[in-house]
Amino acid sequence: MSSIFDPAVPAGAYDEFLVEALPAARAQRDWTPADGPMPALYLSHGAPPLFDDGPWLRQLFGWARSMPKPTSVLIVSAHWESAPLMLSAPAAGTPLVYDFGGFHPRYYGMTYRTPDASALAARVAAAMPATEPVHQHPRRGLDHGAWVPLMAMYPLGDVPVLQLSMPTHDPDRLLALGARLRELRAEGTLVIGSGFMTHGLQFVTREMFHGVVPAWSSDFDAWVADALARGDVDALAGYRKAPGMPFAHPTPDHYLPLFVTLGAATTPDAPVETAIDGYMMGFAKRSFQTVG
Repeated sequence: MSSIFDPAVPAGAYDEFLVEALPAARAQRDWTPADGPMPALYLSHGAPPLFDDGPWLRQLFGWARSMPKPTSVLIVSAHWESAPLMLSAPAAGTPLVYDFGGFHPRYYGMTYRTPDASALAARVAAAMPATEPVHQHPRRGLDHGAWVPLMAMYPLGDVPVLQLSMPTHDPDRLLALGARLRELRAEGTLVIGSGFMTHGLQFVTREMFHGVVPAWSSDFDAWVADALARGDVDALAGYRKAPGMPFAHPTPDHYLPLFVTLGAATTPDAPVETAIDGYMMGFAKRSFQTVG
């Protein structure tokens, strides 16, 4: 019996998904200024097993289809922590970063050739103050916190994509970074913080592979959902005292992109809408978008 962790055909679910998704993706209408600003997103991104999880692939694609197709995507991933602030290489077809290990060779041969993103790079650079300039990396491609979910959301690979490094663990600085990106939303750019709402890999148990959700994961997820519903950014910034910690996030890298998303909202305490919830291997998939 196969599962997303031991599929009969590696990435076979993704192959099946593409059969239905590609025609729908071609029919998606493009963003226009009349649509108003694109939302900012926080998504729980998954790793190669996402390509073997048909329901999750369709959740991400359905989310993307609920919006007009953006003019470009700017994504801050848990997997690129770098200061000073850096942008990935903007050239068309920049190679991917396969920053994971122990998987079938199929996943290391997957490609996602996106268009040239030089125009977006120039806009991001212009949005940064002189005190925190952004540096253009000449070679770095998209890591799996970017290309894995985007291959589900925009499978045609026809949207320019850039990745911005996460330069700090300070929620206030990340909120400020998101605020500088806010103006890009009015130009059709989709700003995404990519992480995982719970990510206690060190505490995985055999039971979690069979659908058991540990209390540390469900408790933290419920706490975040409540704080988001109340617009309580101060509580979210105090995550180290949250229920389920430190098991939910032994390191905070998969949680912190949330603050870039909130910073890019009209106000950080603006309402959010949950687009995806539930669990994968006991980890919370909670993903949301800003409203306004």
